[in-house]
Amino acid sequence: MSTPLMDGGRRRPLVLRNRAFGAVWLSQVLTQAAVRMFQVGVSWWLVAYAVDGGRGLASGLFMAVSTLPAVALAPVVARVVARSAHRSVLRTAAAVAGAVAVALAVWAWTSGLPLPAVYAATLALATCQAFFDPCLTTSVPELVDDEDIETATGFELSTQSLAGLGGALLGAVTVDRAGVAGLGAGCGAAYLAAALLVAGVRFRTAPGSDEGTDPAGAPERRTLRAILGGLPYVRRILVCFTAANLFTTAVFVVIPLYTRTVLGDGGSTVALLEASLGCGTLIGSFTGARVPGRPTVTGACCLALMAGALALPGLFAGRLVFAASLVVAGWCVGVIGVRFVALFQRLVPAADKPGFFAVMQAVLGASFPVASLLFGLAGDHLSARTLCLVQAAGLLPAAVALALLGSPDGPADGPGPSEAADRAPETVGSER
Repeated sequence: MSTPLMDGGRRRPLVLRNRAFGAVWLSQVLTQAAVRMFQVGVSWWLVAYAVDGGRGLASGLFMAVSTLPAVALAPVVARVVARSAHRSVLRTAAAVAGAVAVALAVWAWTSGLPLPAVYAATLALATCQAFFDPCLTTSVPELVDDEDIETATGFELSTQSLAGLGGALLGAVTVDRAGVAGLGAGCGAAYLAAALLVAGVRFRTAPGSDEGTDPAGAPERRTLRAILGGLPYVRRILVCFTAANLFTTAVFVVIPLYTRTVLGDGGSTVALLEASLGCGTLIGSFTGARVPGRPTVTGACCLALMAGALALPGLFAGRLVFAASLVVAGWCVGVIGVRFVALFQRLVPAADKPGFFAVMQAVLGASFPVASLLFGLAGDHLSARTLCLVQAAGLLPAAVALALLGSPDGPADGPGPSEAADRAPETVGSER
């Protein structure tokens, strides 16, 4: 699939020398940028324009709705990704999301937009993304060679930071200038462009798989419970990060509240803060593979550093203080993502990957609705600076628990992190 094209004696970046992966990667950038643009824009619209009382609850409920599909639909997503052609799943998810966003834009342009319609659109877009993201992660070995797995993982995870950067810069500012109608139109254009990109890609699959795989000829797939049951070490890692996400993901509720109540600023400040988080994550995604240490130790250190970063704006109020803190926190998120998703790519058996990445998204996202509601409700009674300190305090137990995990303790989890890296070609190559 990829060719060793050289540029001045140096190998070209993966997204340039592997056009199929480059197109799919760009489509993920567009879809995640669209969903982040929508989330940031609507969250700011609720806080600044649509709701007079209970802004924290309205914003928290919105963020909770935006993450429910990834949790509730995990078994359905796993079955669809395992049994359907991956290109078809990606193309359909992006096209449907585009149609929803355009319909919302037309509604907002022609008449007043009720809150239930915005929440319903959010639910639909999040449902499409719940299919798109785990399907793309599962498809990585079908698009790149074995030696490019970790590089591809870094690019794939960088989409979250690129999306956070682009979506954050555009979301709140678009709402300030063009309202929800302009927001929906921009998101719809991004989704439809992503669908066109995926439609032109050929995946490295068996003949006829584009119309779906034959369940009778495929090996029996394990249930989601059985997959996690056979990976105790991986399961404990996921539990640690689920607990950490209860506090890290609350930042998306805290940012607009902090901007409105502490800084007294507008959409441009929301854009700056969201972009700071996305910029830090982008840097972490591309430098994560170079950070030394075992994944659990590195992850624990990153969680501790993130706790310190999130505590700063609670102690010292200021736009630049908060922006700098979010850059550091984003870098930690990027490093953690690269190290652990690359580890999971090698430890999880090939037949279990469709189910595993769906359940991983569900498990890690399970705390998001809870965090959004809790911090949203708390935001109506506590100051945003206090919420920053609560976030920081909540991360420390998760950091300690992750540091105590050590290394894999049984053959069910496969080789340890260092062994996995040494045996990468054999482990990943078995998938094809």
